[in-house]
Order: sequence, then structure tokens, then C-alpha cells
Amino acid sequence: MIKALVFDFDGLILDTETLMYKATKEIFAEYGAELPIEIWANNAGTHDPNFDLIQVLEEQTGRAVDRDAFYKKRDRLALEYIDKADVLPGIRAIIETADRFGLKIGLATSSGDHWAKNHLERLGLAQYFDAFVQANDVKNVKPDPELYLKACEALGVQPNEAIAFEDSYHGAVAAKKAGLYCIVVPNEVTRNLEFEGYDRKFNSLAETSLEELIELFDTGKKA
Repeated sequence: MIKALVFDFDGLILDTETLMYKATKEIFAEYGAELPIEIWANNAGTHDPNFDLIQVLEEQTGRAVDRDAFYKKRDRLALEYIDKADVLPGIRAIIETADRFGLKIGLATSSGDHWAKNHLERLGLAQYFDAFVQANDVKNVKPDPELYLKACEALGVQPNEAIAFEDSYHGAVAAKKAGLYCIVVPNEVTRNLEFEGYDRKFNSLAETSLEELIELFDTGKKA
């Protein structure tokens, strides 16, 4: 029986992934460089200590880049875009329906420092969440299952009683490793990734309803 929903944030509730990529690509262009979307997509939903964006830029330009100046300018531009963005289609309906049904709602995000919670408050959605689990709360972020396991623990449910909603390959891997059902909803950045092991995939959550998903998983049917 489905008792809870656990959402990713970046790229799933708010398309920060695409907007951050847009801002980063624009700053790369100022240096006369290009940032292929494939490079960005492969790092969506996780923190890879071996991936260095500045190194990618320096390899293209052949010169040293002021790291602090780059990120200061990029982050300022990205926030201008993100602060104007709205919830992605279908998200609000799923969350409001879950609230009416009395389901628990949690967040499991590889972002930290209350980034996701602050935006959920701005968007008027934070009030629906019973648990917020972020990078600061775990030793390992996605694709490790720790975020999802901790979210289920905080919600008081077993992983097989919860549905995860993800936009990234790393996030989907984490959800399935933890034992949750997993709905994949790729965004512009992640749509060309090869996902595996998920239970159902949609272009948008506006294509489905919570009633349909609950029926799907409560009866044991899969895609």
C-alpha cells in the first residue's frame, strides 16, 4: 500500500537544472568556449568530486580562469533565472492530491543548505512536506540510496510503501537502490540520458494523476 511520496527537487519540482545549465553555458560563451549539454547531464542529480567545471573551461580556452569570479558571475545569473521560475507542470496537482489523500510527503535532494526548502517556501509548497532531507543530512548523496532511506525513515514508512519522483539518472538509481517505486520525469538537460530500472517514465507529470499511480503500484503493475 502506498503511504508516501518522496520528491527530488532540482530539475523535478523546479527546473533549476536547465536554468543553471543555461547560465553556465552563457558564461562559457563569454570566454569563447562551449559547454556541451552531455557533460552537464552526466553530473545532474549528484556531486561528483572528480568533475571540475573550471578545468573543462580552462582546457577549452588554454588559459587560467579566476574560479571565484566565474562562479560569482554564473551564480548571480542563474539565480536571476531561477527566482522567476515556476513549478513544473503536474507537480502541484500531485502534491495537493497527496495532501488530500493523507499521504506523507518528503523531499530527498542532493542539494544542501536549505536551497530546496527555501524555494519550496517561495513557491507555496513547503507546507505540504512532512520531511526535508538534504545533502547536509547524509554522508553520501545520490546515486547512494542514503537520502531516500533517511527520507522514508523520517516519514515513518517502508521504502516499498513510497513512490519516488526523479528527473536524473543518479536520482533514479538512488531511489531504486533504496527500494522505492520510481517515476522518472526527465527535463531538457536529462531527457537524452539512458535511464534504467525505473517503474514508469513521463515527459511531464501533467500526463498522469496520483490516482493512476497509486492504482498502478498498489496492484503491482509496472510499465
